[in-house]
Amino acid sequence: MEPWRGPEAASLRLGWPALLLWVSVLSCSFSSPASPLPSLVPRVRTSYNFGRAFLGLDKCNACIGTSICKKFFKEEIRFDDSLASHLGLSPAHLPSYAANYSDDSKTWRPVEIFRLLDKYQNEISDRRICASASAPKTCSIERVLRKTGRFQKWLQAKRLTPDLVQGLPSPLLRCPSQRLLDRVVRRYAEVADAGSIFMDHFTERDKLRLLYTLAVNTHPILLQIFPGAEGWPLPKYLGSCGRFLVSTSTRPLQEFYGAPPDQAADLAYQLLSILESLRSNDLNYFFYFTHVDARTFGIFNNGHLFIRDASALGVIDKQEGNQATASAAENKDIFSCLVSGCQAQLPSCDTVPEKQSLVLVCQQLLPPLLQGRFPSPVQEEIDAALARCAEGARPDPEVLKAASHLKELLRPLRTCDPRFAYRYPDCKYNEKF
Repeated sequence: MEPWRGPEAASLRLGWPALLLWVSVLSCSFSSPASPLPSLVPRVRTSYNFGRAFLGLDKCNACIGTSICKKFFKEEIRFDDSLASHLGLSPAHLPSYAANYSDDSKTWRPVEIFRLLDKYQNEISDRRICASASAPKTCSIERVLRKTGRFQKWLQAKRLTPDLVQGLPSPLLRCPSQRLLDRVVRRYAEVADAGSIFMDHFTERDKLRLLYTLAVNTHPILLQIFPGAEGWPLPKYLGSCGRFLVSTSTRPLQEFYGAPPDQAADLAYQLLSILESLRSNDLNYFFYFTHVDARTFGIFNNGHLFIRDASALGVIDKQEGNQATASAAENKDIFSCLVSGCQAQLPSCDTVPEKQSLVLVCQQLLPPLLQGRFPSPVQEEIDAALARCAEGARPDPEVLKAASHLKELLRPLRTCDPRFAYRYPDCKYNEKF
């Protein structure tokens, strides 16, 4: 959904549920992938047992939240560990999981469950927290974080201001504006009473969870503040439990590199359209990627392409600009070092070019989709436009023009049929599709 530093999170193929979680001990069970009704599958006890440590609940409140824990406890979220079985790995070491989610225990829909960080990175991060306080590696990480100067400032704050997040490594917070931070607080889903830009309703626990999430991986925050229901190209955030988050499921783009030409053209067209909307939108935010790979984007079962992992997504407020009060270097602390080394230097937000995301996508994601797929002379035109778009040395206007031309070439290569359910049958009657 970098993490897990995000795009590196492995995606498992969706299968029907196998691992069932219990309140105190989470037990796994296996089922046939062909079964259409997970609730009717017999439960077979396996040797895998997970407790609070598996979810990271033992580390709260240095975690994301607990809003969806009841779903786990009531067995309304069920895992599939087919990949772990195939590789002979313990499910506890996987960075992401395919699962099924139910509201009535009868009808199920696929979801994905991600770790905030993978297991190894979590261990490194926790050790850094203890080391920062010269404590043994088994220290109370929550107690250490609560004593930090940054968190003490958070406790006194009525509003989340740029100085409170300065020095945190996430691209989301590299160029913080008050308008963006107000949006974070107002839409933070892990508190009982959201809607205000003030943090009066935040408990100490809530503040620590939000700060920890912002410091480690802002993917769940981006899903909350820019929801798909409002047209943003992000999966739906369903909730968190410990150090796991649950969102609607997408299949990684890499699974479609062998797709038929019309589907490849459709996905490439959608990808370029998403980047266009991230550069220019009604809220006047400029979104950019610091890096991308084939797992950054995913496709829903209706053919619609979304950002699967937003952890490498930065935001610049074109309306208010950067309102940081001091340099990030002057505000580094243990929260700056939970994911990467404390010495990491982040580029200034003033240096991010408008072409950045386009160049990354044209270099790394579009060639496997588009090269060698279409008849001549269309293929030669596509290759030429793709090459111009991928040249980082070109000025911004030239890269944007090349991407626009590439979209024009791809548009007539997309077919209008039920395989593309997200735009069918609208594509028959509306030129937009």
